[in-house]
Amino acid sequence: MATWNSRGLRGSTLEEMVNRTNEKYREIKLALIQKIPTPITPVAIDKSTRHITLAYFDQKSTVDYIGAVQGIPVCFDAKECNSDTFPMQNVHEHQMEFMKEFEEQGGIAFFLLYFSHRNLLYYLRYEKMKAFYGRMSDGGRKSFRLEELEEDYVIHPKGGILVPYLEKLQKDLEEREENS
Repeated sequence: MATWNSRGLRGSTLEEMVNRTNEKYREIKLALIQKIPTPITPVAIDKSTRHITLAYFDQKSTVDYIGAVQGIPVCFDAKECNSDTFPMQNVHEHQMEFMKEFEEQGGIAFFLLYFSHRNLLYYLRYEKMKAFYGRMSDGGRKSFRLEELEEDYVIHPKGGILVPYLEKLQKDLEEREENS
């Protein structure tokens, strides 16, 4: 598997890798995905540089990304984790509710997870996250382990695309069709 700890990507986050991937997908006309900014209200601004130095979040954000892939509406959230255990506290009820409603409208919702200590990317279907979230809500584990995930949804960088999630989206769509 390719390494992202190269000089060119040192200090980068999953968000930066996804942004670069989305730019590439747009260039080759496979998808049009936009990063959704988190709304903030500035409290203090440095007048000399005009930079915001203190702010608060206006409202809870829903998902990190939204757009269309070959006519299919998609939304997803990107999450990083530095161990084999993903804490469910990183997923919020309002995000799950938005994704549920998005899917009810015919869209596809998912999560992109980056297990940074393993340099491993993963496409997590909304339904699978919903099961983990339900388990937590019912008093069960407040996390899930890497070993609970399906190996078929591990993302492998290729062709100059850092987070080629479209292949796993296709797999997700095919499985949904088989199960319907």
